[in-house]
Amino acid sequence: MSRFCPHYPPPAEQRPSAWAMFFGKRRSWLDSLYARSYTMKMGEVHLPGVDLYMVNEPALVRRVMVDEAAGFPKHEMLGDALRPLLGDSIFTTNGDTWRRQRELMDPSFEGARVQRVFSRMQDAADAMVQRLSALPGGTTHDVEVEMTHVAADIILRTILSQPLDGGDALRIFEAFGRYQALAPRLMMPAFFGLRWLRPWWQVRRSRRAAEEIRTLLVALIQPRYLAYQAALARGENDDPEAGDDLLASLLRVRDERTGQGFSFEELVDQVAMLFLAGHETSASALSWSLHLLAHDPSVQQRLHDEAVPRLAALRQDPGVLKDLPLARNVFRETLRLFPPVGFLARQSAQRCAMRDKTVEAGASVVVSPWLIHRHRALWARPDEFDPDRFGDQAEGDEPSARESQRRAYLPFGMGPRVCIGATFALQEATLVLATLAAHFRFEPSPGHVPEPVGRLTIRADNGIVLKVFPRNAPA
Repeated sequence: MSRFCPHYPPPAEQRPSAWAMFFGKRRSWLDSLYARSYTMKMGEVHLPGVDLYMVNEPALVRRVMVDEAAGFPKHEMLGDALRPLLGDSIFTTNGDTWRRQRELMDPSFEGARVQRVFSRMQDAADAMVQRLSALPGGTTHDVEVEMTHVAADIILRTILSQPLDGGDALRIFEAFGRYQALAPRLMMPAFFGLRWLRPWWQVRRSRRAAEEIRTLLVALIQPRYLAYQAALARGENDDPEAGDDLLASLLRVRDERTGQGFSFEELVDQVAMLFLAGHETSASALSWSLHLLAHDPSVQQRLHDEAVPRLAALRQDPGVLKDLPLARNVFRETLRLFPPVGFLARQSAQRCAMRDKTVEAGASVVVSPWLIHRHRALWARPDEFDPDRFGDQAEGDEPSARESQRRAYLPFGMGPRVCIGATFALQEATLVLATLAAHFRFEPSPGHVPEPVGRLTIRADNGIVLKVFPRNAPA
């Protein structure tokens, strides 16, 4: 059976020079790859003062991400580029600081807690349907714009109880857009120890956008933080006005050892991180999901048939999500083909051996979900869109589909630093895709081929333009 193979940048046959790889990376991480990148177990690049190792072999990936994770902390480049916005959040810190924060945040993102904010996700999905329904049938539309909007709306509603319909919430969204356009350009030179190559005007504009975002977040968070602290000062165990969104959960959490919670500055850091990481990655994956569905009408119709009879029940019970396996598997397969974070950068804390190579302390060690998910030795038909590989209908030519998923599937990372929002993202995406498939049909726009670029996330350099047709509204 012939399946859709989405376009991605064709890798060069021969390995480019180290300097060519660097200047390619300034546009997109994907530009630095060549044919053997998709088959090798481990590769290396050396520049003056920079040693970089690409790890693709599952055993080595597990070593870096799980078994010896403390010996491979997050790359300092991430903190250098993102700290003006994210501060010392769990995204930028390492060691004991990260561990304490992660332990405080984990309870807020457990499955039961995430289900409690499901109605807020539903409200954002309803608003999305209204916006798209206002388009004339057959309208050509860049779905990245709409998916970015709905993902941001979901994050703002679930964390801050603020819909994305104006005021401070809209200004935060717009400022994040400016920041996201600049941050990747500053990360590439920093990754290679060449901070002096960053244009000073881009650094300034990036910091101004970060300052604006944090000022707006402070205005939303501070009144609730002060009210909660005042309730505690009065001897109350809780503030009945704190609410039930994720910010309320973060206000209430306490370290079991010290009894201390997040400081106000830490709270702002974590909310900024949740907004950036949560809406950018979801927007990327949802946009690519629609691109893939538009090019596979049979899967799109199956998803429509699955979603329509369940949407009404889903509105009353988030447990119905389990009855949407195809929606879930479409999202999983999209995450395989277009993992939002295509490259996970770590640093070796000490000298160590990897295969036949000696990795010096301070060397960059990169684990690439983009490469691992398309690795010829790890996946059957790696370039094909086949959501059934994650279900009960995997084709017979996949000798070890389950093994591939276990060893070579890491869209959320793995190990102690696995994405804290993985459950949230899967619930959000299943809801949004089922809602879209029930209400709309998507077709490719003739002549438009999205060009993937790897920057902060894997996005389309030229947007994802599709034709949008309304269906009869489900009962």
